[in-house]
Amino acid sequence: MVKARKYVVKRHFQGVPKKDDFELVEYELPQLKTGHFSVKAEWISVDPYLRAYNSSTPTPYDQFGFQVGTITESKNPDFPVGRRVVTHKGWCDYSVVTNLKETYSNVYILPDLQGLPLDLALGALGMPGVTAYFGFLEICKPKAGETVVVSGAAGAVGSIVGQIAKIKGCRVIGFAGSDDKVQWLEKELGFDKAINYKTADVSKALKDAAPKGVDCYFDNVGGELTAAIYSQMNLYGRVSLCGCISSYNEDPTTYKTSSLLPLILFKQLKVEGFIVSRWTAPENRWPEAIATLAQWIKEGKIKTRSHVTEGFDKLYDAFVGMLAGENTGKAVVKV
Repeated sequence: MVKARKYVVKRHFQGVPKKDDFELVEYELPQLKTGHFSVKAEWISVDPYLRAYNSSTPTPYDQFGFQVGTITESKNPDFPVGRRVVTHKGWCDYSVVTNLKETYSNVYILPDLQGLPLDLALGALGMPGVTAYFGFLEICKPKAGETVVVSGAAGAVGSIVGQIAKIKGCRVIGFAGSDDKVQWLEKELGFDKAINYKTADVSKALKDAAPKGVDCYFDNVGGELTAAIYSQMNLYGRVSLCGCISSYNEDPTTYKTSSLLPLILFKQLKVEGFIVSRWTAPENRWPEAIATLAQWIKEGKIKTRSHVTEGFDKLYDAFVGMLAGENTGKAVVKV
């Protein structure tokens, strides 16, 4: 029998997740049945949505999340031993896949990454990249010459959104939380302007960067920053609401949204929230996005960066560090 380890969430987080909210459990993997296969994890992803869905998931629960692993034993001919797969098995070093239709994405054989690093399957060539691709292109529907603003711009999703916007001929402004991230966005990724929201006068800086207003906003953070950006959006602007990380650690009874409603009304904004799993049914379009993104990376049109933490025992540290904005690019853990 294979000894496996997994992180179990014992209680709902109050504010920033605490280490003792989790329990590391050791157990034996069950015997495989027909159609099942076992996976040894190689890379595990930590993402903001893990915090967002905590309060709505009954405890205790196994901490979910995307991972890339190698099939070690199989009773499913479509998933042979030795192939790499992407699953949503989360924070565990070994797992048994019994259902190919998971909550956020179907289990799938890792596509050809065309020689690109394996961890990109959890970043630009995985859920974050697909989120950026469809969430921006299909909701904002950008046009060449328009001004696009991205919050959380140095993160896994925002950094890809900004680069796609440049490919589409837009002027791109990104908000990030440090001067180093600002430099990365401008000097390496080609953003027209990046702003440190922690030190700048946000409204003035945005007015200077976008004197003709904002046409599209890809929102990863919510909160006061979003309110400031809404106030400078143009008539009929489009907002793709991907996340609201600024509020994930707050008491949900204190959320304030009423101040945005007049801006949405009188500017006649289109604001649409989305979950990336919408592009798995009725037709699974993830391969379309992954193939296009891989080609753009190979052509040098998109640059990527991974924030790598080493060690299965460091998953909690990587998770909390990501929530605090310590990562530039995609936060992943190498098991």
